[in-house]
Amino acid sequence: MLKTVICSLAVLVLLAGPSTAADKPAFDTLPNIIFIITDDQGYGDVGCHGNPMLKTPNLDRLHRESVRFTRFQVSPTCAPTRSALMSGRHEFYVGVTHTIHERERMALGVPTLPEMLRRAGYTTGIFGKWHLGDQDPHRPDRRGFDEVYIHGAGGIGQSYSGTCGDAPGNKYFDPWVLHNNKFVKTDGFCTDVFFAQALAWIESQKGNKRFFAYITTNAPHGPLIAPEEYKKAFIAQGLSDGQAAYYGMIKNIDDNVGRLLAKLAQWKIDRDTLLVFITDNGSAAGWSFNAGMKGKKGSVDEGGTRVPCFFRWPGVLEPGTDVDRIAAHLDMLPTFAEIVGGEPEEKEKLHGRSLVPLLRDPDAEWQDRHLFSHRGRWGKGQAAGAKYGPFAVRSQQWRMVGREQLYDMENDPGQKTNVIGKNADVAAAMLAAYDRWWEGALPLMVNEDAPEEGPNTFHVMFYKQFGKTPPPPKKKRAKKPK
Repeated sequence: MLKTVICSLAVLVLLAGPSTAADKPAFDTLPNIIFIITDDQGYGDVGCHGNPMLKTPNLDRLHRESVRFTRFQVSPTCAPTRSALMSGRHEFYVGVTHTIHERERMALGVPTLPEMLRRAGYTTGIFGKWHLGDQDPHRPDRRGFDEVYIHGAGGIGQSYSGTCGDAPGNKYFDPWVLHNNKFVKTDGFCTDVFFAQALAWIESQKGNKRFFAYITTNAPHGPLIAPEEYKKAFIAQGLSDGQAAYYGMIKNIDDNVGRLLAKLAQWKIDRDTLLVFITDNGSAAGWSFNAGMKGKKGSVDEGGTRVPCFFRWPGVLEPGTDVDRIAAHLDMLPTFAEIVGGEPEEKEKLHGRSLVPLLRDPDAEWQDRHLFSHRGRWGKGQAAGAKYGPFAVRSQQWRMVGREQLYDMENDPGQKTNVIGKNADVAAAMLAAYDRWWEGALPLMVNEDAPEEGPNTFHVMFYKQFGKTPPPPKKKRAKKPK
């Protein structure tokens, strides 16, 4: 399949042992790597997956020119997915069990994907959403990124109790962005701003050093806001303003992907660049096209965790190839490690495995495995009792949801028929595997008792940079006696 010589709720941990990095790169040449991840865009939110309302010509082109993992799994929500991408481990094993309340912070000392790539000779940049901790030791410049251009918290303008929050009063248009620990005022819509900065940085690096550009958009996460010119066509189709903004944000992403592809060709580095596109969880729009799946963002059903996944490398990867084996965000770190000849630290703790055999040949021998999902988000101090909250176990054929539901995903991808009664042995084995996984995860949930002392870290940095006095903290209202 290669034309040259080649070589989580919360989601996903693997039963099979982790692969090791190769002693030398898996390909003849080391690629630049561009990794795009969008926020709250579901599997059905691209034209090539059958969306009847949305045309995405550039993402459709990327789909045509890529190896596509058609059963790719992530976590049910944002920060958990990102921690698994960065670590190659299940999010609970690196302390991420929520998206706020200090439980979005990836545990310190966990080796990361950009750290591995830097050791392999790459320069690294992040553009957009980090969402793995806003405090100094947790921010991306301390976790392996050379160039940092981000908003705070899990979204532009968000602010929560504790340290998690964006720059005060931030908006989707002309947002303040933290650029290498200094706030800069930008001009334009947030997605355009992040892609423009990424392109400028890529242009400055091309030909000098192999680069890893992590482009991680805030869109189409709510609030649903898009440039008016991107909403008009959808309003004309009879959609509400919010629906038009949601699809408008995705159209804007599509246009930016088109600009990126054009620049790679113009700079004559498209054949030297591996471009990967995924999204971070199922769609957050309850009304949007869901490709026949059950569940959306926050669900441990297939619609909550299955997302697009495209690998494009012209001249190396065979375009238009579908891989139907289950793969996951946990696999990205070991995959990139094998491609570049990197050596992951603490590789024995990785839960993912390299996807290089499937990039070579979609029919390669591939051992089945279990992927574990849990929605997380339990109340403070309630981790021990949350074990049998919303959880799922996924293998190639089966998805077990809780202790009472089992679905044959090969023959019933829409999860319409519970077949646990006829497959009690399968369910018992999956539940036993989950029990073992949970016992391993529980002691590593290091943020469960973290105090939410605040104020937001980005607020403190912002006011300090501009010599302003922060507003007094809001007084908590006294609770009325029952």
